[in-house]
Amino acid sequence: MMNRLAKETSPYLLQHAHNPVDWYPWGEEALQKAEREDKPVLVSIGYAACHWCHVMERESFEDEETARIMNEHFVNIKIDREERPDIDHIYMDALQAMSGSGGWPLNMFLLPNRQPFYGGTYFPPKQAYNRPSWKEVLLAVSEAFKTKRAELEEQATHLTQHLHQSNQFGMEAVNMQLPREEQFTSAQCNAITLAIMGQADREWGGFGRAPKFPASFTIQYLLRYCRAHPDEEALQQAQLSLDKMIGGGIYDQLGGGFARYSTDEKWLAPHFEKMLYDNALLTDTLCEAWQLTGKARYAATIRQTLAFIRREMTSPEGGFYSALDADSEGVEGKFYVWSEEEIQAVLGDDAAAFNAYYDVSRQGNWEDHNILWTPRPLEEVAAGLDMTPEQLEALLERSRAKLMPVRDLRIRPGLDDKILLGWNALMIHACCKAYAALGEKAWLDMAETAMHFIWEKMRRNEASYAFWHTYKEGDARYPAFLDDYASLIRAMIALQEVTGELDWLRKAKDVAQYVAEQFGDETERYFYYTAAGQADVIVRKKEVYDGAVPSGNALMAHNLWYLSIVFDRRDWADRAVAMTASLAQSVTRYPTSFGIWASMILRMVEGTPELAVSGPEYRLRMEALNKRYIPGKVLLGAEHDQEDMPLLQQREQKGKTLIYLCQDYHCMKPVEDMSEIHNLI
Repeated sequence: MMNRLAKETSPYLLQHAHNPVDWYPWGEEALQKAEREDKPVLVSIGYAACHWCHVMERESFEDEETARIMNEHFVNIKIDREERPDIDHIYMDALQAMSGSGGWPLNMFLLPNRQPFYGGTYFPPKQAYNRPSWKEVLLAVSEAFKTKRAELEEQATHLTQHLHQSNQFGMEAVNMQLPREEQFTSAQCNAITLAIMGQADREWGGFGRAPKFPASFTIQYLLRYCRAHPDEEALQQAQLSLDKMIGGGIYDQLGGGFARYSTDEKWLAPHFEKMLYDNALLTDTLCEAWQLTGKARYAATIRQTLAFIRREMTSPEGGFYSALDADSEGVEGKFYVWSEEEIQAVLGDDAAAFNAYYDVSRQGNWEDHNILWTPRPLEEVAAGLDMTPEQLEALLERSRAKLMPVRDLRIRPGLDDKILLGWNALMIHACCKAYAALGEKAWLDMAETAMHFIWEKMRRNEASYAFWHTYKEGDARYPAFLDDYASLIRAMIALQEVTGELDWLRKAKDVAQYVAEQFGDETERYFYYTAAGQADVIVRKKEVYDGAVPSGNALMAHNLWYLSIVFDRRDWADRAVAMTASLAQSVTRYPTSFGIWASMILRMVEGTPELAVSGPEYRLRMEALNKRYIPGKVLLGAEHDQEDMPLLQQREQKGKTLIYLCQDYHCMKPVEDMSEIHNLI
């Protein structure tokens, strides 16, 4: 038997289509049924690459008796959090307000009016881990709904009011009469760096304790800070964090690409799911690390990661898939781990050196198996083997080439093949930055193909700048959210910088105007997560935290600032300043939760180098400028003057290609030679 999820496109929902639970997708049919029958709603939220989501499905949702209880007492709704992040945000906030913690699977119980009154994450089929069994929870909630309805309704009302009030968290009043140099100061940037370094793991890199997440935005902030303020300690921590991740089990040593996070402090044992957004954001950060330090290891990791994306995460139409599961054959990490015997059989005489470098042993380094990682430097291992580093590197390279085809014969982890607008835009941005830094034409092709795909397949109609959030096999669904639009605008800005095609900036301006109209709040400062008129959410949330992906509001602050310079929009500049200044106190105190905002404060303090290139060879000059590490720059170019862009007005000098460096409505004398502009910057 198939339930209603069989008609969905999400791989996560389709995984539950054969459950005996009478699942509904989120929508009017389910919500009206709850109101008509006066039943509580169970909203169960997860995603395809979620290990514990799969565990709970096997233990409970596939069980006939459990399904009978669920079907009798509840209207059951399954949600893919990646398809409906708006609903996930609301009910995750509710759970965190109730319990102080959260995670997935998220199981939330609602009144028929969609207000939450109780919830949790994973529940076992029998009492375990100090948790009640799922059946006990179901029966207790059902009984409470029947016998304590008034109490539940009062609790749900208070919780919903809390969700409304939490939209204002951290936002301070701003005196816009203050000059920008008083709103944002070097002292703030120093304090942000000090707070970050206070959480730094000086031995294994990263910030805080296990589980450890990549913290791309925090590392990126340190790199940008060190570009402006030489700080050896901060730069060392940024590099240590990247180096330990690249050498860790969180990085796929054979196939490239990063897993979601590490379960331990040493980056050895990852949660093996590979997400598109993590790989995009880490590629961004690695590009900046390469430009600042010139370390070959960073360039190699960029190449390997984007090769993985092209090989395993790119659709025939050119869009990027969402994720690879952690599990294969029902076992987490099985696709990626090795035994010593397997490696010996494939590599023969080379196995001993390979095993020494990648910490492979008979007993294993993780649950009786071996995760490939590199806890010791190549030079140290080579010396112990009486080899030169070059000899060992050559051996490792040929060994990896032999092991990959063997691994490819294994049953692969599941692929979440939906294409999400925001995550695709993050990867387009990463491809643009990689092309700018290293010049690999294939990466520019990836970016352009994916961007054209978005405009052709995910635009809702040609008469507006509205987009769809998700796409799969010709079927685009759900109006896009703030994160989608903010990431898309940023990607178009980056695409113009590497192609010199100014129409991408004009499109970015038009989409930004649409966002201001459809998502702007009543104060005309921040932006709601959902568009005006969306009726199926109980709260229009304003997200400001930079979490696994950048906050849409933080990206919009950067976007509006950039576009205000290009198109001389003072109102957008004022909005970007007000957004950032209002949160500045929270950003300074808690920078690891506001990494993109921290970079915006740094941008305000250091100023924005405005680079305009005019003349027949403008693309070559832009290419050369892109190779330099100039964080926070605005870069555009054209052969001829442009009426709608002040930076490219009255610049043209026949036969010459000139570079103009401007800042705060003041331009220096144009130069032709790249070395001169480098000195000016």
